[in-house]
Amino acid sequence: MAVLKSQLVAQVEIAAAKAGMTLSPQMTAHLAAQAKRLRNPRPECYVTLSGLPVAFGKFEWPFHRSTSGADTFIVHGEINLADGSEQNLHAKIAASVTQTFAEIVPAMEQPYAESFVYNAVRKTVDLGQLEFLKSGNRQPVPVTTRFYSRWHKRFVFTDTNEAERLNYILSKVYWLSGVLGGGKPVWIADPRDAQYLNTTEQDLLHAAGSDAATGLVALDGEFASAKPALMEHASEYRAALEAALDFIKPKFNEAMRSGQANM
Repeated sequence: MAVLKSQLVAQVEIAAAKAGMTLSPQMTAHLAAQAKRLRNPRPECYVTLSGLPVAFGKFEWPFHRSTSGADTFIVHGEINLADGSEQNLHAKIAASVTQTFAEIVPAMEQPYAESFVYNAVRKTVDLGQLEFLKSGNRQPVPVTTRFYSRWHKRFVFTDTNEAERLNYILSKVYWLSGVLGGGKPVWIADPRDAQYLNTTEQDLLHAAGSDAATGLVALDGEFASAKPALMEHASEYRAALEAALDFIKPKFNEAMRSGQANM
């Protein structure tokens, strides 16, 4: 792990030096995190706090100005339900930030913006404001100052307690290691998850190494894999997934489709 991390950073540093540039501390940190994230069996996959495994893809970086005339920047992308089934449910998204928001974040380029955009998408799913469909138009994901604390100069998505972080870690290991990863380990101390859960990488590792997780996950440094005992809870994780999908389904539209709406 350390070798892969150092090799990636070193290669980019050499290329930057040849071009007469120096990597910023933020870029070095991004590359180091990305090297660990790439060790995941499915690096593009994450889980939401509501219990949905999702795969991010087709993001058309960088941000571009909105063609509607609004003073906003847009990046298009897509998330897919990644539960190992053939449902083919996905959401095409258009993440947008205002000029004001763009001025207060450190940078709008992909290495910096990817984390807060992905987390804004996950938060929007948790709020029930993104629907997974087999087809459909792009759905908006406003990345606004409600996700950013000017006072603390950091992003704030969801406050979590120890129990919620433990459940999140177990869900992550179940889906990304057990279901999608063939039992291979996944990175627990991901700063992207720490930002999403408004916590620290150390707190995430603490949850994975807690007594409650013993017997369910095999922790090796910053990585963890699913034990057979965790996979025995498949019905619980599937039920949580179905409940999350039901929560984000627009009930008003369903009532209209079935003729139940009283108009």
